[in-house]
This record gives sequence, C-alpha cells and structure tokens, in this order.
Amino acid sequence: MGTYTLKSIGKKTDYMTVVREMDDGYIVRIVRDEDGYDDVTTDFITKALFDSCIRTGYLTKIKSPAEAVA
Repeated sequence: MGTYTLKSIGKKTDYMTVVREMDDGYIVRIVRDEDGYDDVTTDFITKALFDSCIRTGYLTKIKSPAEAVA
C-alpha cells in the first residue's frame, strides 16, 4: 500500500507506513517526531477510515519516509 505523510499542525515529519492489509483494514506503523526522537506506534485502521483520510487530505502518499523529513 505504501507510505503516507500525516497532516500535522506545524510538523511535516510525521508519516505512516502500511505494514499489512487485512480483510477489514490495515496494520500501520506511525512515526512521529517528538522533540527530536521518533515515537513509533503500530495500530489498526479500518478501510473506511483510511479511505476517508485519503479523500480529506489527512494522508498524502509519498515514495519513502525520507520524503517526510526532507
């Protein structure tokens, strides 16, 4: 599925990578910059919520995590 930047207030380095697709959603790895260190979480997101985030621009597809920090 790919890697996506997260729309954040004042920060452009947060990103999410889809780790695995399931029948009802996705397992995602979210990396947020918290005062100079990476806060990494793994979570589940439903397909409906994922599609909504793409439509509204909360998630924007990028080629690699390096684009998020550039």
